[in-house]
Amino acid sequence: MACLNTLKQEIRTLEDIFGKHHERFQIVSASVDELSCRFIGKSGKKYIIHANITETYPAVPPVWFADSEETSITNAVQILSNTEGLDNHVLHQVIILLKELCRLHAVSEPPDLDRLRLNDQQEIADRISNSGIDQMEDEGLDSDADAQDSDGMTVDDDSDDGDDEDLGMDMEEGSNPRQKCDEMGVEHLATLERLRQNQRQDYLKGAVTGSVQATDRLMKELRDIYRSESFKNKMYQIELINDSLYEWNVRLMAVDPDSPLSHDLQMLKEKEGKDCILLNMLFKDTYPFEPPFVRVVHPIISGGYVLVGGAICMELLTKQGWSSAYTVEAVIMQISATLVKGKARIQFGPTKVCTQGQYSLARAQQSFKSLVQIHEKNGWFTPPKEDG
Repeated sequence: MACLNTLKQEIRTLEDIFGKHHERFQIVSASVDELSCRFIGKSGKKYIIHANITETYPAVPPVWFADSEETSITNAVQILSNTEGLDNHVLHQVIILLKELCRLHAVSEPPDLDRLRLNDQQEIADRISNSGIDQMEDEGLDSDADAQDSDGMTVDDDSDDGDDEDLGMDMEEGSNPRQKCDEMGVEHLATLERLRQNQRQDYLKGAVTGSVQATDRLMKELRDIYRSESFKNKMYQIELINDSLYEWNVRLMAVDPDSPLSHDLQMLKEKEGKDCILLNMLFKDTYPFEPPFVRVVHPIISGGYVLVGGAICMELLTKQGWSSAYTVEAVIMQISATLVKGKARIQFGPTKVCTQGQYSLARAQQSFKSLVQIHEKNGWFTPPKEDG
């Protein structure tokens, strides 16, 4: 509890010193999960910068990203992924960020920055040094263990269909290929045939996208999914965007029925007529040797290791944690479990982290890039086996 109280105190301090009417730096919104700031440059131009405070805080710093692509902003944000120790704390992060922004924009540091430093030195730093990171190990990192996870991911449990087979072999190999094909619905057989015809036409036109290896693997993955029990039981649905094997929309239709997230999905259907969590998966032509980029599109979610931009905080989805043996279905089921373990909740009503009730691809990519940089430097927390 000490770390959470310290974080709340730091946020109150920031809001007191850099309110919404400050001439240089403003705290637009703040909670123990996320922070949105506004920096006002020399010409009066305003820049919005966000921070996502993950369950690993303060062992690792918040994940920062900006709406702007200007180098004077992105370079300042980049510095924050290289901090450690007390500099991982929000108050220190803002001091570092604001100093660098002022330097890059050739403006003087606001006098209020000295107030922030003084407050930090006299009050908060002492409390952090007494109880910060050690306390976080007792109260915070155990929740991180639930979903940062990827070292603890058991593909065998999540994917009965994919793991018992040689993932590099064609699904049609076996005793009776026609019998296996008959296990699919007619519409899914038609989809596979249409994809094969499209590929053939693309080859003839010289307009091939992706790679042969990635295309073959993704075709196999899709066949596996169409035959899987989880798919047939409507735990999730698949849609290929523009009939492309390289971009999938995945609709999570069901999660643990005893979880608050399951109850939220029922409420979502009643309030908005939507009955799923929509994920978007982008595959590169290097697949399966690199993971897909996976993000939440809608609804807006707090917790569950979903970052402000909709990206998902899982080592499994990074080059470091990925294995070409993982199946797409295993990834989908692991994300579903991670959302529940991370206590994900759907945010109803207007939010400040997105427009029109869904996340943007650009923001998800920015936040995920920052996340990867932080964890490449600090490592990932691996939970004890008894924690799951």
